[in-house]
Amino acid sequence: MTADSPGAPQAAQLAQANGAGPALNRARRLVVLLICSMSLLIVGLDVTIVNVALPAIHRSLHASLSGLQWTIDAYTLVLASLLMLAGAMADRLGRRRVFQVGLLLFSIGSLACALAPNLELLVAFRVVQALGGSMLNPVAMSIIRNVFEDPRERAQAIGVWGAVIGVSMALGPVVGGALVDSVGWRSVFLVNVPIGITAVVLTAAFVPESRAAHARRLDPVGQVLVASALASLTYGIIEGPSDGWISGTTLGIFAFSLACFVALVRYELRRDEPVLEMGFFRSAPFAGASVIAISAFAALGGFLFLNTLYLQDVRLLSPFQAGLYTLPMAAMTVVFAPLSGRLVGRRGPRVPLLAGACAVIVSALLLTGLTPTTTTAHLLVAYLIFGVGFGLINPPITNTAVAGMPPSQAGVAASVASTSRQVGATLGVAILGAVAGGAISAHIGPGFAAATHPGWWIMVALGAIMLVVAFLSTSAWAMGTARTTAVRFDESGRDGAYRVGQPASA
Repeated sequence: MTADSPGAPQAAQLAQANGAGPALNRARRLVVLLICSMSLLIVGLDVTIVNVALPAIHRSLHASLSGLQWTIDAYTLVLASLLMLAGAMADRLGRRRVFQVGLLLFSIGSLACALAPNLELLVAFRVVQALGGSMLNPVAMSIIRNVFEDPRERAQAIGVWGAVIGVSMALGPVVGGALVDSVGWRSVFLVNVPIGITAVVLTAAFVPESRAAHARRLDPVGQVLVASALASLTYGIIEGPSDGWISGTTLGIFAFSLACFVALVRYELRRDEPVLEMGFFRSAPFAGASVIAISAFAALGGFLFLNTLYLQDVRLLSPFQAGLYTLPMAAMTVVFAPLSGRLVGRRGPRVPLLAGACAVIVSALLLTGLTPTTTTAHLLVAYLIFGVGFGLINPPITNTAVAGMPPSQAGVAASVASTSRQVGATLGVAILGAVAGGAISAHIGPGFAAATHPGWWIMVALGAIMLVVAFLSTSAWAMGTARTTAVRFDESGRDGAYRVGQPASA
């Protein structure tokens, strides 16, 4: 039933009772979808656009390789740490309110990045951007799910939403390259400002306020432990080559990260409504989806980071030319992502996951012998195959994560999958950049091609991990573990079977 049908008043009353807000007519629902898609577009563009601008930032701000890594990872790290918190805050404080705050913060952060006089402030302002970005995608998805009440119409809206990801990936390298070539690297941040401000105004005019009828409790201790564990791990990986992998500083940082992870697990097992539900990991499909998401986005993050520097600083291409080189990768992602979605609907996630993992392995193998004179045809084939692989892998991740979960837990499971994607992107840039940086110190030039070889072998290993985990997590045994896990959760989302002692929130 839609808001335009005869039963719309009853649907509206039910929606309001559940905290979803009033039902809207079709035209206004489409406007809401457009507004939410705008937020996804600027967040998606930001990733690929900033990658294209890295060599220009390197020259303008005299940044080291680790400094360029932090330019990317400061954003993805904060995003990964706060996605689940932002969703809980929106359910409690109001989705439209949190969405508007996110848009404002993202716009202010983008403007500040464009004006940053040095690398340190650029990294700091990227954190501000990420604070805003963490309030956009998960909250926008909640808004869409509440505004589109009819299941078929909601599925179509989510399909449009997913297509925007591919569009942003395809536009990012070309638009970013054109902006860097014509205006300069600061313009890749400025382009977000008018879009963000427009979205703020449209949100106030068209998006209804809504809250969850029973919002999850906030978990500040768990949130701090998540952020501390991820930040210290990333710092250790990025700074390890310069500080020394076995230095007291590096080992101490890794020990601190491990301690935070252990403390997180122990604390969350005792909470009634944890930020990270540990009981979910008893489901093999859920655990597998998390591993695949981390591996796939680590491969993507490393691929974009290394190729951007290679094409511009080794091949001496302009930013626009480098964007055109990577466009085939993005185009294949746009083409194969919807095909993967249809395959998942007809045959389940196993086929696209296995095929995608194989494609990532083949693409990485083609780049293990990269030289300054590798032919353009060879590069384009590798980029095309990587785009095919990533396009096939990404759509089934959420489907696999929520497989067998009760409806009351599907949203939480999907948010963990989204967080895993950002964790992977952060670690990909950190690990592959650290491997390359360790071989050439802070210098980026002709020797960079050979220095990337270990990174491509790491990507081969990531593909192999995805292949094995995809096979295991889509088996009959895995689905059995998902069903067993699901029955342990009642409709309130509590998993008493895995609690240790009394809940910390009691």
